Amino acid sequence: MNERVRRLREQSVQARPRISAERAQLLTQFYRANEGKHSVPVLRAMAFRYLCEHKTIYIGEEELIVGERGPQPSVTPTFPELTCHSIEDLQILNSREKTSYGVPPEAINAYRDEVIPYWRGRSIRDRVFPLLPDSWHDAYEAGVFTEFMEQRAPGHTVADGKLYTKGLVDFQREISESLSCLDYLNDTEAFEKREQLTAMTIAADAAILFAKRHAVLARELAEQSTDPTRKAELERIATVCDHVPENAPRNFYEALQAYWFYHLGVITELNGWDSFNPGHLDHHLWPFYQRELASGTLDRDSAKELLECWWVKFNNHPAPPKVGVTAAESGTYTDFANINLGGIRRDGSDAVNDVSYLLLEVIDEMHVLQPSNNIQLSRKNPDRFVKAAAKVIRKGYGFPSVFNADGVVEQLLRQGKSVEDAREGGTSGCVESGAFGKEAYVLTGYFNLVKILELTLHNGFDPRTKKQLGPTTGDPRSFTTFDELFSAWQQQVDHFAELKLKGNYIFEQMYARNAPAPFLSVITDDCIRKGKDYNAGGARYNTSYIQGVGIGSLSDCFAAIDMHVYQNQTVSMDELLAQLSRDFDGGEKLRQTLLNKTPKYGNDCDEVDRIMVRCFDAFFQSIDGRPNSRGGEYHIDMLPTTCHVYFGAVTGASPDGRRAGMPLSEGISPVQGADRIGPTAVFKSAAKMDHVKTGGTLLNMKFSPDLLKGDQGIEHMTHLIRSYFKMDSHHVQFNVVDVELLRKAQANPESHRDLIVRVAGYSDYFCDLSKALQDEIIARTEHESF
Repeated sequence: MNERVRRLREQSVQARPRISAERAQLLTQFYRANEGKHSVPVLRAMAFRYLCEHKTIYIGEEELIVGERGPQPSVTPTFPELTCHSIEDLQILNSREKTSYGVPPEAINAYRDEVIPYWRGRSIRDRVFPLLPDSWHDAYEAGVFTEFMEQRAPGHTVADGKLYTKGLVDFQREISESLSCLDYLNDTEAFEKREQLTAMTIAADAAILFAKRHAVLARELAEQSTDPTRKAELERIATVCDHVPENAPRNFYEALQAYWFYHLGVITELNGWDSFNPGHLDHHLWPFYQRELASGTLDRDSAKELLECWWVKFNNHPAPPKVGVTAAESGTYTDFANINLGGIRRDGSDAVNDVSYLLLEVIDEMHVLQPSNNIQLSRKNPDRFVKAAAKVIRKGYGFPSVFNADGVVEQLLRQGKSVEDAREGGTSGCVESGAFGKEAYVLTGYFNLVKILELTLHNGFDPRTKKQLGPTTGDPRSFTTFDELFSAWQQQVDHFAELKLKGNYIFEQMYARNAPAPFLSVITDDCIRKGKDYNAGGARYNTSYIQGVGIGSLSDCFAAIDMHVYQNQTVSMDELLAQLSRDFDGGEKLRQTLLNKTPKYGNDCDEVDRIMVRCFDAFFQSIDGRPNSRGGEYHIDMLPTTCHVYFGAVTGASPDGRRAGMPLSEGISPVQGADRIGPTAVFKSAAKMDHVKTGGTLLNMKFSPDLLKGDQGIEHMTHLIRSYFKMDSHHVQFNVVDVELLRKAQANPESHRDLIVRVAGYSDYFCDLSKALQDEIIARTEHESF
């Protein structure tokens, strides 16, 4: 990287994330004056315009790409209309030991005097929670499931290529056409459609206004500058911001800046915490890059400098902080923007190009936490591409992660997407598949499969909260076969799935009616054509996901019960339950038997892998295809982010020998340390799951750095990944780090501040992780041979 980028990167990395109350104050001012005077969609669009008109704008000294989420880099706004922080929340965020947010006194005062008095009781969270039944609250508080939409808006979507071929004036023409076609006599929804389309027009104007404010500021700074080089840069910034996103970008520079203004618009409008990003960046930039190289208006180094300046913008954006108990527990700043490289084009051809390799260089040089990045690896992509990615992976940053592009297309086709839309899709967030630019694929929360087994073993009763959470499916001491136990567990899964879905419907309807997203709707097919909001089913595809957690732990638990209680009868169910209730106090011999003398998932053992598949299929059948309130369907993912640590904390000792409170297995990975034969065995076990039935699976692997040395190490990794994907799997990611280095970093964090590891679907600084999460990563098996 050049010196400009080096300085910008250092400023971004060193900045302490802070909270600004500016957005909350502006929104409060607007709502106090305007609430009830307009329809909800128009009110939301006008509020967005008010923010774009009044929020502080910032252009840094050496920046080439401009625009910030907050008033300055590394400053994040809050969203009181969704979830209103308490003073205690803000104090916790300011003081927590790791990943704290600086909260200035003026923010505390603004919340105390203005924000809380207005929004407390009006926020989506405050309005929804009283509508949910006690049974939902009991299960939620016990850790049976989580709920994403109680903290943030539905926003799991990704941009597609139209942002690079159209300007907002083009979208506004489409809106005008839809407005002119409304049939007020025969369409009972015509008025609602008019309000939605009017809101979209206002939102598009707001984003144009926001960009032009940057043009004005850039010209003012240019007039003040005494450096001719910087003066010329600022004048060019002004020209770019005057043109995009109002109009379609004309060159590489404008393409990057145009996307960035769209990005800021989406995450300013609502808390789209779930990973809005440009998707197939190399696909979209290639035409500009190719054309400008040929004309001589751009060279490779200039393109890389622009990309690296653009990379810094993502890293400047810590995620909006949580509230309540998660304000104390949530431990990452990442916003989960996950850029896709490679894969295939809409016509099914190989999409790898020179920009793909240029971006891999950027990823390697920048090695910052955000944006996350991945390669979409198709059988049509050359081995040179995966080898180039592998050379970055072995540096130990935990990225890029690797996805099976052909498998992603299969998943989306199974869900009903057209083949062209499926090919243009990919993955975002951690591992989730979607049709880019055309789909609202909303993650609704994690589902604790192991906790449900604990409830099954207690006839639906939770020994931790002392509440009857599930149905009475029978005393397990009376079961005479494994099938009886499994059937009882499946009944409990069905019960809690039903409870989770009922809650989801309420959240979805609340957002559809009270928190539309008109700007996001402008850039999502087919919201304009339908005259419907993104949050109300306007997108071409409308998917909801529930994420299953702990499949490895669950499989090992069932395998242990089947072997030791039913097959070999080495322990009775009564004795096993007694030992679990005592957390194996006085039962270490039994615990060691469960841990070390039982087949474990992840070792290519058909006996336990068949149980894993049976568990997966039961969860799939309970969720998949159920209708959501937006005209789409529910599907499943198999990922935890870091929720396997929280879910473990609320789950007692388990039949696989795990002690109470310890983390569950992560993603579809084996239980930490249980995979003892090698990575090929892990891949064979994981591939027995039907990944195509999901919208994403997450597999974490940890390799010794020595294993990937030299050209031979890269060859081995390439063959390993290709082989895994030939088995129709979805995803794999790697931590390439010595376990002793992790232990040293844990003991002496200040000497290892820059150590990056792969956590789940994202990378983070190891020293910023909680001790429980650090221990979990250390415990993962480090493979030293193929």
